[in-house]
Order: sequence, then C-alpha cells, then structure tokens
Amino acid sequence: MAVPPILRLAIPSPLRRYFDYLPPAKTPYQQLQPGIRLQVPFGRRTLIGILVTIASQSEIETSKLRRAQYCLDKTPVVPNSLLQLLTWAASYYHHSPGEVFFSALPQLLRQGKPATSPIYRQWLLSSKDCTTDATILSRAPRQQQLVELLRYHPEGLTSSQIKAQLGTYQSSLRSLIAKGWVYSQEKPIYKSIPPSKEHLRHPLNDAQKAAVTTILASQQKFRPFLLEGVTGSGKTEVYLRAIEEIIAKSRQALVLIPEIGLTPQMVERFHRYLQTPITVLHSALSDRERLAAWLAAYEGKTPVVIGTRSAIWAPLPRLGIIIIDEEHDSSFKQQEGFHYHARDLAIMRAYQTKIPIILGSATPSLESLDNVKRQRYHLLQLLQRAGAAQTPRIQLLDVRSRPLEFGLSPPLLAALRYHLGQGNQALLFLNRRGFAPTLICHECGFAVPCHRCDAYMTVHQHTNRLRCHHCGAEGSLPTSCPQCRNLLLRPRGLGTEQVEAGLKHFFPEIEIARVDRDTTRRAGTLNKMLDGIHNGKYRLLIGTQMLAKGHHYPNITLAGILDADQGLFGSDFRAGEHMSQLILQVIGRTGRGNKPGEVLIQTHHPEHPLLTALVGHGYRHVAEILLEERRQIGFPPYGYLALLRARAVSPDSPMKFLEMARSMATAHNLHGVTLLGPVPAPMERRAGRYRAQLLLQGSARAPLQRLLTTWIPTLERLQAARKVRWSLDVDPIDLM
Repeated sequence: MAVPPILRLAIPSPLRRYFDYLPPAKTPYQQLQPGIRLQVPFGRRTLIGILVTIASQSEIETSKLRRAQYCLDKTPVVPNSLLQLLTWAASYYHHSPGEVFFSALPQLLRQGKPATSPIYRQWLLSSKDCTTDATILSRAPRQQQLVELLRYHPEGLTSSQIKAQLGTYQSSLRSLIAKGWVYSQEKPIYKSIPPSKEHLRHPLNDAQKAAVTTILASQQKFRPFLLEGVTGSGKTEVYLRAIEEIIAKSRQALVLIPEIGLTPQMVERFHRYLQTPITVLHSALSDRERLAAWLAAYEGKTPVVIGTRSAIWAPLPRLGIIIIDEEHDSSFKQQEGFHYHARDLAIMRAYQTKIPIILGSATPSLESLDNVKRQRYHLLQLLQRAGAAQTPRIQLLDVRSRPLEFGLSPPLLAALRYHLGQGNQALLFLNRRGFAPTLICHECGFAVPCHRCDAYMTVHQHTNRLRCHHCGAEGSLPTSCPQCRNLLLRPRGLGTEQVEAGLKHFFPEIEIARVDRDTTRRAGTLNKMLDGIHNGKYRLLIGTQMLAKGHHYPNITLAGILDADQGLFGSDFRAGEHMSQLILQVIGRTGRGNKPGEVLIQTHHPEHPLLTALVGHGYRHVAEILLEERRQIGFPPYGYLALLRARAVSPDSPMKFLEMARSMATAHNLHGVTLLGPVPAPMERRAGRYRAQLLLQGSARAPLQRLLTTWIPTLERLQAARKVRWSLDVDPIDLM
C-alpha cells in the first residue's frame, strides 16, 4: 500500500512549529503545491493553513494524523521565493511559523476568501433625462439630492461614497433604479497609479553616475550597496535610474520607505520619472485594496511596488532590485507580535533571489557602517548636495539661564521673524506631542499619573483632556489637585500644542501647520497638510518626527530644534545614535532650494561631546565615537542581542517566569552567551500589566542562535509560562 504524502502546514497558532496532515480526500496530487491554502481541523476548531512542504514521513504515526478538509486554491497564493523567505524568518526570529506566514498575507486571504482581485460597484446617472419630470423630484427631495450628487460626479460613486454624503440613501436609490434614472457598473478595485504626463528627469552629477554604473554592473547577483548621501545629494535620482534599467528588462522593483506620510511624495516623484504604473502597499489600505494591490504585484501587473515595512512580503515573481530608503529608521522594525526587521529581511530576500539591494541614508545605522568596514557592503557616497542646494549654517543655542517663551529663546524668535519676513518658511521640531508632558500642582508638586502605567498623563489642550501616550488611557483635566486640593495646577514641560499656541501669539498673521500623530489621525489629513506646506499656505511648521522624515520643502530656510537634550541622556544604548540621526534629518529639511538655510539647536548642554562632534565634524565622526563605545561593551554591531519579555497582571509573575527561564538557559551550553537579568522593564507597569525582561548577549550570532533553538521550545512547556504573556525579540532595537 502506497504511503500517502505528508502535508506540512503553517497554522495561525502561537505554537512554534509546523503541523502535519494527510491530503484531503480525492484531491489530485498535482494540486498539492507548496503555497496553497487548505482548510484543516485544529483541535475543536477549523482553521486555514498554508502548505509549506510535502514530506515523506512524520514524527506522528500516519494513523493518528488528521486529514485536511479541502484545498482553497488551485495554484499557490504564496510564491516559492516568498515561502523560502518566510521559512527563514520563522527560524531566525524563533517565532510561530503560522503567525509569520499569515502576517505576510492580506487579511482577506487569511480569512479564506478567494485569491481573485475584488471588484466594486459604482452608481451612475443614466443617459435618460431625469429632469423632465420635475414634479416627481420635487415631491422626493432625497431622490433629488441623490440625482444632484451623481450629476456632480459623472464618473460614478460607490455605495460608501454616497452614504458618506447623504447618510441613509437605499430607498431613494431603489426608486431611481426603478425609474431607469440610475444604473450600476462593476469595476476592479485595483488601481495602480498611472504614468504622469510630465516626464521629470534631472541630469546626474559625476558621483551619481558612478553610483548608478556600479549598481547596474551587479544586476544578476546579490550585492548590498550602502548609498550614503548627505541630505539633498540626490539619492532618489540614483534609485530612479537603477530602477529604470531594471524594469526595462521586464523585472520588478521593491522600494521600502519608513513612513506612510512619505508615500505620496515618493510615489509622485517615481511615476513622473518612470512613466510606469506603480502599486502602493501600506497599513492604511482597506482589506480589499490591499488584496487587489497584493495580487497585482503577484500577477506581474505592476513593475514597481512602494510601501512601508509590511511591503517586504509583496509577492514579486520577477524581482530585480530592492531599495530601502532611510535604512537607519527604526520604523522598519516591527515592535509588536512578530518582531521582524524589514531591512534585514530585505537583505536576506535579495540574497535568496540573487539581486542587488540599495540601503540609502544620510545617517547610516552603525550596523551598516560596520558592514562596510567588514567589506560585506559596498559603499557608494554622494558627498555634495545636488543642484543649487547649499549646506545650511548650524548653531548651538545655549538656553541655560535664558528666558524661554513657549519653549522659544530670544535668538530663535529673532531668527523666525527674519526668515518669515523674507517670505520664507520655517520649521520647528519638538519630539513630543500634546500641550505639555505633565500637569503639576504648584503647591505640593503632585503630577497626574496614568492609573495603568508607570508614566504621567500628557495635557492635550485642544481636546481639554489628559492622555497617556503609552497605553492611550484618557481622563478629564482636574480642577484641583487630587492630593492637596490646591487649585493652582500648571502644565510643566513642552509639547507641540503649546509651541503652536506660542507661535500664534507671536505671529498671528502667519498660517501654522502642526504635524503630529494627533493632527493627522484622520485619513487624508496629512496629505492635505503637506500640500498646504508645498503650495505656501503654511509658512510656519511645528512637528514631531513625522515632519522631519524625508520630505522635500524647498522654501524652508530656518529649522529650529527646541529640545536637543532628550537623546543625550537616554537609558537605551541606541539613544545617542537616534538623536544624531534625528537632528541631521531636521537639518536636512533646510536649504534644499536655491536659498541658504540656517539651523538653530536649543540645548542646556552645548558642551556635550556628541553635540559638539555632530555640529563640528558631522555624523561620521559621531558614528566612530559611538562604535567605539559599542565595541567596549560588546553591543551591536560587535555583539548580538535577544530580549525575552514577559508581562502579567500579577506583579510577581513576570519575574518568576524569567527567573525560571534563566535557570533553564544555564542548563544549556552558554559558551559565547551572557545572560543579563531578569530585571523589571524601565517602565515596569504599562497598560495595566507588570513587565520584566531578560537580555541575552552573544559574542557572535551562531552561539546565540544555537541557544535559542534549544531553549525557546522548553519555555513553551513551562507551567509558569501560562501565567504570563511572553515574547522573544531577536536583534531588538529598543530595550525599553
């Protein structure tokens, strides 16, 4: 009797292993291809799994294996190249294969929906003249409203668009359909961004030409390039020329960017230059839009995919090049659930696919700079700003003993008046949203805490509420101190709302744009703000990191950094690196046109060695200082880390679990691995849960991975593991 094939599936379960099944009854063997979805029994539930491989034998007796119920696909929904990457990712990050595989799929495919491009229904006015019987419409005002709305939109409207304008409309629509005045048509939901009529092409300078030539010489092989270019040096032009050559050979390009807010600007520039359809993938898409875009990439309908972190999973069958813009950005690291780093996965994907990858940055990560030193990456440098752009003048402002009004020192206020008086734009950066960090009692010093976290509530004057930026808890502003009943409560510290209020006081005639998470929550708001900045409606900009990243503002001639000290004394080992990168990003927003730029940095520590090195000698000098510090303590890139986190409602459970985990780790071979902790997390209580962590430090990647491979499965069997939520973060970028 022939032995049936064993189907090895990734099932969306927290368990860190694959699951074996027998094939569905009466299923042709040729349909059982890796990458298809199957419906399977799982415990008392029915789940969907992805076929990863077909095995000849199982650790479980064949007679005890359950049979898959049926195949959902005739052809794979996950291509082989992506299966290979996902399998590697589950192994390297020691995460549940099912959660890894399903994180790569659009939500509708996870739910078992067919892998076909969704369609949508549009409603349009018919050619029949619906104004001939004015009497009917006058007696039916809702129908008249709907007719007028559709007349104003001759291209048609979807049901959701009509509902957004009119509210309840179904009865009116049915009546108009019966009269023959309205009809529907179905269209595919997928819409790539079409080519632009304007072909944008700038001449390359010698450094850009050399970079493009070097990259294109490696089209058919894996080669990582670090494209280090000062802000405004024309890195995007290098990307575009390389992509142009790749897609001319019927191959595809994947471009990863750190923020959704950068997408419209990047897409606009790419499609004006490349004259080809472009697909966008990011978390703001609806489920149907995401499936349509995902399938368009898989079916080869789009030569270029641009997206944020999760676009690393785009199924591109003819992938020819990968580009990571702002490769140093921490947004590429997934901080919840499956803790992957999109940049590192992109490098592995390029390696597996044998294609070049470009990592672009004005302030490369220390890991990338070290990889250049070790000759793992090929360095390409653009040392001069492109075109007429000039390097801005940078000055540290010592604000010790100086009066600050709304966080603004007299020299900064004077500079604002000068630059705005010249008709230019100015940007003020503060990496803290809200009106002020805390509300303080002037009598007893009481600060309003979050009842769920070891943190204080932030004042938001716009909504007249207190909000915790860690767990989202909200509360009303107290009228008196809860501790001493004193009525004098004062906000202490500085936030973007408070700075905005000050700017309105000093410059009442100037339009101000405040760009932070609070003002850009609604869909489309950020794009409208950016359009207003580019067309000159807003001349004063105040914002957080969102405003500093990657945007091109040619009329900004002044940038003010209101509090440069936040990153100087951070407890995280990457604080100095991130502070330097962020300051240089802000500096890079000025002087990008043909006007000179100026940058003023307010600080209470103008003599701090990192600040003076950054201003006096540039990022590379700071990077060398930080690399030496990392080398001395054996931290990345001179060592490798994994962080085991635990959280629970009970204050003792996380530490008990981690103590047991440490004890079990010492029973394994710890050669080359040091255990640090466990210790309470820097913010021990967050969102009503107590948190603790255990850090593993490896002198090399191999011994750390060996320990994790044998140790992590034993933790799943611990009784104490059932009392906590625990997770493993391999290569953490944040130890907080």
